[in-house]
Amino acid sequence: MSDVARRFPENPILRPADICPSIPGMKIECLLNPGVFRFEGKIWLLLRVAERPEQKPGKTSFPVLDREGKLEILEFDNSDPQLDLSDPRVVSYAGQDYLTTMSHLRLVASKEGIHFHEPLLNRPILGQGDLESYGIEDCRVVQIGDTYYLTFTQVSQHGVGVGLRSTTDWREIRALGMIFPPHNKDCAIFGEKIGDKFYALHRPSSPVLGGNYIWIAESPDLVHWGNHRCIAHNRKGMWDSARVGAGAAPIRTPEGWLEIYHGATVNPNRYCLGALLLDLHEPWKVLARSQDPIMEPLAEYERVGFFGNVVFTNGHLVDGDEVTIYYGASDRVICGARFSIREILRTLGR
Repeated sequence: MSDVARRFPENPILRPADICPSIPGMKIECLLNPGVFRFEGKIWLLLRVAERPEQKPGKTSFPVLDREGKLEILEFDNSDPQLDLSDPRVVSYAGQDYLTTMSHLRLVASKEGIHFHEPLLNRPILGQGDLESYGIEDCRVVQIGDTYYLTFTQVSQHGVGVGLRSTTDWREIRALGMIFPPHNKDCAIFGEKIGDKFYALHRPSSPVLGGNYIWIAESPDLVHWGNHRCIAHNRKGMWDSARVGAGAAPIRTPEGWLEIYHGATVNPNRYCLGALLLDLHEPWKVLARSQDPIMEPLAEYERVGFFGNVVFTNGHLVDGDEVTIYYGASDRVICGARFSIREILRTLGR
């Protein structure tokens, strides 16, 4: 057994029924993969909330945003031969792919990090414009100075890319545009400069040559990125054989930058967590990597759900040797687990 996670006994800590839909007539199907941060003495999760209309018998309907940013509901007859419903996450119709749900982001807060509530007058953070017409997903949050930076997946008919927004007070959030164009996701910005540059992990994808690998890029201003380098491939025959992607911001340790990442297999689809150790001064150099996962989908709520056998994180808090991750389980509920940084480092093969 390689799993070294200490799961919250209260898991799952958030379920779809705990959050209200964004508008009447919509139903929340899943809560997924929150960003995590501290603000005004509380622990906050920035949840990905996936919702769609209540489904009618024999019909499939789902939301999209039109060019003016207004919600539009598309509906198809399940008997239509042009409709492909083989993937619970994607609808294909006449060669066009859509998502079965639309995701937005929602803030919840807690004093102790277990029991979360949605603040009064809290407004959902929604997609904006043509590049986010299918929604926004899987937000990472990193604080640099007094500013919080949000990197998230922008989804539209044009593809999947990485967006950036920023805020200092969580009341006004500034949109800074797409920083990594399609196809790209899983962007985690380091929480401090290395030398005179900002660094970020990201995951461009190729369906033909190459694959779903972790890359690193550098920037003078967090908006313009370059000098891209590939630092981690998926590994044939291992727990991360199909795809890999970064979690939250790397954690600075005396041994190097510790990055908790996800890896997946196909047939069966199974998402686990592992770790990379990157050089403190040259973070494109990988010093060590998990041979076995540090967390696997073992609990019932991790194995059964909207898309089962999934543990997936893009948010954590660090307190000395302890790192607390908040993660999506089975693409449906939110859970928490604690790790010892020293214990993770001991598991890494060098």
